Amino acid sequence: MKLTKPLVILDLETTGVWIEKDKIIEIAMIKSFPDGTRTTYATYVNPGMPIPPEVTDVTGIKDEQVKDAPKFRDIANDVVRFLEDADLGGFSVERFDLPLLERELTECGIKFEWSKRTIYDAQKVYHLHERRDLSAAYHFYCGKELIDAHSALADTQATLDVLIAQVKKYGSGNDAIEALKEFDYRKRTEFHDSDRKLRWWNGELYMMFGKYARKMSLQEITKVDRPYLEWILKQDFREDVKDVVEQALEGHFPQPPQAPPNTEA
Repeated sequence: MKLTKPLVILDLETTGVWIEKDKIIEIAMIKSFPDGTRTTYATYVNPGMPIPPEVTDVTGIKDEQVKDAPKFRDIANDVVRFLEDADLGGFSVERFDLPLLERELTECGIKFEWSKRTIYDAQKVYHLHERRDLSAAYHFYCGKELIDAHSALADTQATLDVLIAQVKKYGSGNDAIEALKEFDYRKRTEFHDSDRKLRWWNGELYMMFGKYARKMSLQEITKVDRPYLEWILKQDFREDVKDVVEQALEGHFPQPPQAPPNTEA
């Protein structure tokens, strides 16, 4: 691959996917130069908070692996120097890695305007050039071309065939449709309510609306602005949200959900 200027490919592992709150637990970067040479930067990072079990399940990174690692503020200048004068790339970096990295650097007092650089996002290129519709799924799982696509009956039959093929491919010998329940990718423990007005982070509940959105936990709000919570009770919010607020005013707070157990040996 010919380069006209340095290119840094980067990836972050983090405590979660909340860009405004979550912390880096690992950062890896490869810098390629026009002369064909490369250099690498990689380190675990101590996030200053427990790593959620569901994150450990995905990344394999445990609290004990990062307890002696540097805090991000201790490596922030090294990271910026590595990124200096380079184009940037990665997989889904525009949606997640770069915004979160920018926030972490901002919290260290360092300005990082990644949006002014040239970004090569492999996920974006992939999604633009490889179809991800029902016809593509039918071809991938069933090895057939979908005739009469967008005919309701043809699409329905194709979807049934895809599900049957997915059970066979991913069911680990279980031929029941229930085998696919394992692949529910919705965040089960991230939000407290169905409208996503209240979100868990580091064992505390945060509002995702209003003047304290993403800033203070519900417990902190009860200490600094009870009238605001009393105002919420008079507004047109869902009852499950108002119930939580009412209980909070009485000093009772919901317990964070239990994450699925880590069965890794």
